[in-house]
Amino acid sequence: MWMIALSFLICHLSFVVSACSKEETEAGEWDDWQQRNEVVLASLVDSVKSHPAQWQRILSYAKSPQTEHDAHQYIYVKTVEQGSGTECPAFTDSVRIVYQGRLIPSATYSQGFVFDGSVYGQFSVSTSSTAKMLVSNTVVGFSTALQHMHRGDRWRIYIPSELGYGETGQSDANIPGYSLLVFDVKLIDFSHVGQAMPAWSSRQRR
Repeated sequence: MWMIALSFLICHLSFVVSACSKEETEAGEWDDWQQRNEVVLASLVDSVKSHPAQWQRILSYAKSPQTEHDAHQYIYVKTVEQGSGTECPAFTDSVRIVYQGRLIPSATYSQGFVFDGSVYGQFSVSTSSTAKMLVSNTVVGFSTALQHMHRGDRWRIYIPSELGYGETGQSDANIPGYSLLVFDVKLIDFSHVGQAMPAWSSRQRR
């Protein structure tokens, strides 16, 4: 009888240790998350200063350009491909894009947890879907970026949490509070209010 009791105790302890280890791993994923995101933001500020030809710092459309704001009120952009368009979408326009949104790297996700997008796997316009959305229906940082893009532009966009999902995050998308959002975006096309979005076919993919 004591052997049965001992076996039960060992199994119970194994389960507890396993459960605790899992909880510790899950908790560790976002340990010091605010601080880790602040470190990345500081490096982006330095990149803009050190490599102004490669990086842009763009003020939130909701802030007055007449005033200097802190680093959290700007998005940070690296141009991956230069488009050929000359016009940018307005706040009330609709856009067609290829995009992927992720977080900064963490313990489990070396490239950052992917929380949204029309891209699955490696970013490629030729093998990805496109998404249509209103500029005004996106978070402030994302809509700020779209209003500065031209057709054909592909940008990597870094959005501080203040211009994203803030200190509370977005539980539906598994985004913790204080998350800096990283988006790869290609602007395919856009249309003004009252206009139909031009058709898009696989022949146009590049």
